[in-house]
Amino acid sequence: MQPLNWKVMTWSLGLFGAVTFVLCVVYGLLVPAALHMTQLLEIALPGFHWLSVGGSVLGLVESFLYGVYAGLVFTPIYNFVARRCG
Repeated sequence: MQPLNWKVMTWSLGLFGAVTFVLCVVYGLLVPAALHMTQLLEIALPGFHWLSVGGSVLGLVESFLYGVYAGLVFTPIYNFVARRCG
């Protein structure tokens, strides 16, 4: 079994987080206000404010960085466990 590449995982999960954030914002623009997830986004992303340019850019950056963090933490753990169990 080949170990996961930390650069590939980090970039992949960072971009996944950014794309997911954009999809959440687009979803929020298309559905009625009663179905919005703005409170969740504002809790999970400090400094994010619904439909402000600065808040949206900050939310995008934070979403990317959350994905990067997940990649940096997950990859070595997976590789360690795969070596021990494989």
